[in-house]
Amino acid sequence: MEREVAEILLGIKAVTLRVNPPYKWVSGIFAPIYTDNRLLMSYPAERETIVKCLVRSIEELGLKADVVAGVATSGIPWAAWVAERMCKPMIYARPKAKEHGKENLVEGGLKKGQNVVLIEDLISTGGSSVGAVEAIRKCGGVVDHCLAIFTYELPEAEKNFGRAKCKALTLTNFSTIIKVATEMGYIDKKDKEKILEWSRNPAAWGRKMGFGGKC
Repeated sequence: MEREVAEILLGIKAVTLRVNPPYKWVSGIFAPIYTDNRLLMSYPAERETIVKCLVRSIEELGLKADVVAGVATSGIPWAAWVAERMCKPMIYARPKAKEHGKENLVEGGLKKGQNVVLIEDLISTGGSSVGAVEAIRKCGGVVDHCLAIFTYELPEAEKNFGRAKCKALTLTNFSTIIKVATEMGYIDKKDKEKILEWSRNPAAWGRKMGFGGKC
């Protein structure tokens, strides 16, 4: 599954790799990788494969799912497709409460004590996912797992999920993407080493490479 999903992400350019010049993230960090899994929505065949993989992961891992939740906004379509496939109720969680109306953190019907599987499209630092976990718990839901399409495998994400006592699971990951990208000729061995160096210290990588990145 990890390789199949990696090939899909690379094939439709949902994940792209570029060392020179690198991408600049919102955080200010320079990175040789950028992910836009929203592109998957526009590719029906690939989208269907991803949905099947998400459902299969939930079933094979035996995750308790009374309700399927999406992280607003990127996780919402995936939660909707998974919930429909599994005939489960669906909700979504906001990073912060609305400032009008009922000021909801969680949209949709959620009963106290219901087991919730949270769906996300990408895990970087895990901040938005953990925020959604906390929102659902605040509303009475039980969340022990977050299932995402892809993770950068950053140490910060592991720490954030660890503090939240929530296990992060993904269909594929940074290590597999780089392996497949090298084998399929998306990057050469020289760029592979630079990209792997970024993964070891993302904040300092840009400055070391001469791009004025964070340190």
